[in-house]
Amino acid sequence: MKIKIINKSNNPLPAYETSTSAGLDLRAFLDSDVILQPFERKLIPTGLYIELPVGYEAQIRPRSGLAIKNGITVLNSPGTIDSDYRGEIKVILMNMSQTEFVVKSGERICQMVIAKHENAELIEVDEISQTERGAGGFGHTGK
Repeated sequence: MKIKIINKSNNPLPAYETSTSAGLDLRAFLDSDVILQPFERKLIPTGLYIELPVGYEAQIRPRSGLAIKNGITVLNSPGTIDSDYRGEIKVILMNMSQTEFVVKSGERICQMVIAKHENAELIEVDEISQTERGAGGFGHTGK
């Protein structure tokens, strides 16, 4: 699949770190360092603009290394970029740790996964079929 991309940053294009990686690493595009205090969130620009084919979305996900080592995550994860969006990709980073974290321009801050999706037609009815599980959820099956 080919995806058109505009790169207004001075960073390299997003890339898969290995030949079988699912996500492309996105980098921060900043005029100066951004400090994330504990439990603070900020919108981080990437300088990237994409044109996705209809029927696809880009999912923005946290990087596991930033999460385990520094407590940095992506809010509303996974974030969705729709095929008709043409604005700059920006990432909501949050510091879930007890110490401040400095985001530097060029730093890999998240992953972007391209995923196919379907648009569903919702049909309103008075009842739906029953299953063994039924309405059980939120840990009802135990640990």
